[in-house]
Amino acid sequence: MSASDNISDQIDSNENLSIDEEDIDLEEEEGKDLELVNENDNNNIFQDKKKIAPEDRIAPPFLTKYERARILGARALQISKNAPLCVDAEGITDPYLIAEKELQERKIPFLIRRYLPDGSYEDWSIKELIM
Repeated sequence: MSASDNISDQIDSNENLSIDEEDIDLEEEEGKDLELVNENDNNNIFQDKKKIAPEDRIAPPFLTKYERARILGARALQISKNAPLCVDAEGITDPYLIAEKELQERKIPFLIRRYLPDGSYEDWSIKELIM
């Protein structure tokens, strides 16, 4: 008899290690359904959001690395699907490199919407942000 056979015999003889289906009690929590919000509902949380005027902005004017990645990815996808270029490509064929060049020259026609904790938002153009 090998060592693995001894271990399996010990596991089978030990009642604490065996689990029967009757021992597992699956309790369902009642009343824990997700609340779905109807678009036409008057209490819709998305209707409370308002745009903050450019002179009242509180977010810092810096382009974050996450915004940069999102902008470059979205713009590279647009360029790969034959969107018009905002800069002279000068023989560059890689859509990502073209998007980087457009971002460097601040020619990408995107707005960045930053949401604040109270539900309001600020819109920033690429030209306004410090990189």
